[in-house]
Order: sequence, then C-alpha cells, then structure tokens
Amino acid sequence: MPEAVVFSKPTALTEVATHYCPGCTHGVIHRLVAEVLDELELTQRTVGIAPVGCAVLAYNYFATDFHEASHGRAPAVATGIKRARPDLIVFSYQGDGDLASIGMSEIVHCANRGEKVTVIFVNNAIYGMTGGQMAPTTMPGQMATTCPFGRDVEQAGYPIRIAELISTLRTPAFVARASVHSPLHAVHAKEMIRRAFRYQKEGTCFSLVEVLSTCPTNWGVPPVEALAWLEQHMLPYYPLGVFKTPHGEDRAPRPLGGGA
Repeated sequence: MPEAVVFSKPTALTEVATHYCPGCTHGVIHRLVAEVLDELELTQRTVGIAPVGCAVLAYNYFATDFHEASHGRAPAVATGIKRARPDLIVFSYQGDGDLASIGMSEIVHCANRGEKVTVIFVNNAIYGMTGGQMAPTTMPGQMATTCPFGRDVEQAGYPIRIAELISTLRTPAFVARASVHSPLHAVHAKEMIRRAFRYQKEGTCFSLVEVLSTCPTNWGVPPVEALAWLEQHMLPYYPLGVFKTPHGEDRAPRPLGGGA
C-alpha cells in the first residue's frame, strides 16, 4: 500500500529560498497562514498586502496575488481592494515597526470602520530590516540601536499592546494574540489565524492576530536563546489569548505559558 502523506508543503507557499535570518520565526508564521488558506480553500481568491520591513518580500513566498504598500499603509490598501472586490480574501502581513509606529493611524481606523479584512501582526519587539532600532513594542530595558542602554520608559513610554488597544474599539471584531516560540504555541497560533480567516470568509468582521516572534539578529542572541528570551520577557507583558470576538462567543483557551 502507498504510504500516507502526513506532512507536505502547502500549495499556498512557493518553492524559494528564504531571505530571513537564521532563527527568525517569520517562516513559521508564513507556513501557518498558508496552511489555513489551503484548508479553508481560500488560496485561489486571496490577495496579500506586503509591508515595508522584514516581510517586504512576502510576495515571494505566497502563491497568491500580492500588492506592495507604502510603509504602514497596508490597512488602507487592503480596504481599497476589499471594497472594490468584496469577493476576495484580503490580508495584510505587518511587523511592529510598520503597523504600530508609522501605521498606527491606519490600523486603528481600519479596525474602527470594521473593514472585513484580516491582519497578521508580527511583534518581535524591534525594528528588524532597518537596523534594530527601538520599536513601539520594544520591552522596558531592552537594548536597541537607538537606545543602547535599554528602553527608558520615562523617555519613550511603555511598549504598546496593540491587541488590547484594538479590542477597546466598539466595532465588532476578532482580536487575538498568539506566539510561535514553541511547537505547542504554533498550534494555538494556527487556530487563531484560522478563526481570523474564517470570519472574513463568512463576511463577519475585521480580524487581527498579533503573533509574538523572535529576532535573534537584532536581539543579539542565538536562535535558541531568543526563544527563551521571548518566553521570559515578552509573555508576561504580552499575554496570549482572545481579546475580542464579534458575537461574544466563548473565548479560545489560553496556551501554556500564556503570561499574566
């Protein structure tokens, strides 16, 4: 009898070599998104929005239509595409420097309008591609090129919790935070991403999934140590779970090590 296939490349991913740094978890998140698109049978009618940042070349990895957006403007581009073609599945894939800094206004108003798009927000607590500067999500005391002695909250304020901020809006939405620093957490992250795309498929609401990610290069630690650093420093400040649902249904269980 032929052997059963238990693991294969999603059709929503292309076969190209990655440009991401060793230990970067962008690739894990890419795969989770691609698996969900395939399993929900959305690949052939999906349009992604690539941002400015580490994921600027996301269009090389997904076998879907893609559109490039100016820095921080992915939600506005997604809005235009979705309103012009509501039959399409539209998602933006954005980092913290892109979404939480220059794009803060765009994401808040997109969510507040209830645009029926999906946002995958990758939070690695630092600017990646542009040189490791302090981001809106950089942890207190965390060193970066623009704060070599660590983030001083008296000068720079505290890290911004995007999931909590968006969930305070009155407009119905699905808002969740997940992580991919372990296989178990990646499984939970996929379920959050699946829910987000399912809500769009059903025409229900705006959805945002924040995914905690590592950046070994700009954190200045080896990849394995980066996973431990995320769990030790980021999870207590960025708790995992579902923060908002469109109909108030039961929230998803919090993954192990979900923080306070």
